[in-house]
Amino acid sequence: MRQILAIARALSDESRLRALLAVKDGELCVCQIIQVLGLSPATVSKHMQVLEQSGLVERTRRGKWRYYRLARGAANPAARQALRWVLGGLRDDPQLTDDARRIRRVRRQDLEELSACYRS
Repeated sequence: MRQILAIARALSDESRLRALLAVKDGELCVCQIIQVLGLSPATVSKHMQVLEQSGLVERTRRGKWRYYRLARGAANPAARQALRWVLGGLRDDPQLTDDARRIRRVRRQDLEELSACYRS
């Protein structure tokens, strides 16, 4: 039951849904997700933590960069089913169409430049 509750919590926020769908076509650095969502680094980090704890996304670290992607085959069955439902149900959402344009732009940008404005 806890697994289902974690997934429901993760899917109950529009920004988390947008973040989840941002990584549907491949991994993104957290700084890229910040740029797409237009939220503060702390807020995006918290959203990604909730998604990761639910089993919907996986995080890897390469050097100073944290990358997120949809959970792969090792994901629990409930997470796989939730991903299929969300991906199918939101396929034509206008907000996600806008996000897809932003994602294409940020994928072309240098990570150092993207993250420069978030460093203190």
